[in-house]
Amino acid sequence: MQKLWDKGYDINEEIACFTIGRDRELDLYLAQHDVLGSMAHITMLESIGLLQPNELDTLLAELRHIYHDAEQGRFQIEEGVEDVHSQVELLLTRRLGDIGKKIHSGRSRNDQVLLDLKLWTRHQLHLIATDVRALFDELQRQSEHYRDVLMPGYTHLQVAMPSSFGLWFGAYAESLVDDMTLLQAAYRITNRNPLGSAAGYGSSFPLNRQMTTDLLGFDSMDYNVVYAQMGRGKMERNVSFALAGLAGTLSKLAFDACLFNSQNFAFVRLPKECTTGSSIMPHKKNPDVFELTRAKCNKLQALPGQITLIMNNLPSGYFRDLQIIKEVFLPAFQELHDCLQMASYIISRMEVNEHILDDPRYDLMFSVEEVNRLVIEGVPFRDAYRQVGMAIEAGSFKPDKTVHHTHEGSIGNLCTAQITDLMQQAWDSFDFDRVLSAEQQLLQP
Repeated sequence: MQKLWDKGYDINEEIACFTIGRDRELDLYLAQHDVLGSMAHITMLESIGLLQPNELDTLLAELRHIYHDAEQGRFQIEEGVEDVHSQVELLLTRRLGDIGKKIHSGRSRNDQVLLDLKLWTRHQLHLIATDVRALFDELQRQSEHYRDVLMPGYTHLQVAMPSSFGLWFGAYAESLVDDMTLLQAAYRITNRNPLGSAAGYGSSFPLNRQMTTDLLGFDSMDYNVVYAQMGRGKMERNVSFALAGLAGTLSKLAFDACLFNSQNFAFVRLPKECTTGSSIMPHKKNPDVFELTRAKCNKLQALPGQITLIMNNLPSGYFRDLQIIKEVFLPAFQELHDCLQMASYIISRMEVNEHILDDPRYDLMFSVEEVNRLVIEGVPFRDAYRQVGMAIEAGSFKPDKTVHHTHEGSIGNLCTAQITDLMQQAWDSFDFDRVLSAEQQLLQP
């Protein structure tokens, strides 16, 4: 088995398989970013005299080929090769000879995998933020489209007061703004360079850590080499809290959609091509997509706890426990990505029942409007409340189904533009273009 730590003796094969675990499978996620990190690292090595210029050019050209293979899904970790780092070095050595053995100077697999995880997570956060922005736009569009369509608002699952579909769609849009803000904080924590911390205690080589930081588009480096390694697991936990926040919003939206789509509510209608049927009941159109979204997102909300329990109470330094975090962390992004895309697709095609309030069961939700009307006419609030309450008990209450709310964020003043501005501020603060520019420049021949 190809091992970067090989010292000329074999270890028990069962021990090797147990300690490697799912690394060969999961490291395929990291292949492109392992190559990017190596390109930055060897560029720095050449600048401090540990590689010759012609060696650097040769290595960079071959690493670009490996990067494009990974990008096209052609990169594989061969049987008997321990991980992505070993595979990349094996390919370079196989194709270029001894030059390929020089790329590991000044680093450890510890800071190498830290770097890979940060670069990969940074990219995934960009994709998730893009998905969030798309869902936000659909919710805002529907909020404006149905801004004047009233619906019942509930407390304790009891009909309470008038709401509107403008408010309902817009509420989830604004929730995504807060989720995006937390996502941005996670991105900032992620976007710091651990390369050069080696096994957690630095290197005697005169490494230029600022150079690799700039080449890879990081905001800064993790300056303290011990802290850089202490950040393993912490970064994943912090990011997972941001993912869990998004999952919480999606789960609640999914539950509302399932409830409102049911015949007993009949507030919305999901597009029939987005529903499933029953093998025995021909009338059924089940909201399975939102039910699965609810379940997947509830599972994602457990992710911070899983990561915390794996890394909890570990002292400083690296421990193999941290390897297991990849098993729960890496697949979570695709699951959330799928949920966000499904939600955007269905929300954009969701139809609203514009005649909900024709049903007299919702008449009493206008009681507060009547109390407020009496107060405006000069009746003290407690007297108005009692007067309307007695009319309800006597069965003589007649609702006025018009509402005249104008204050910020209410039925008549959704503040759509202000909420959109908040989302734009959160989006701009990521500065994705600077990172993309750095990566593209590194990949240019």
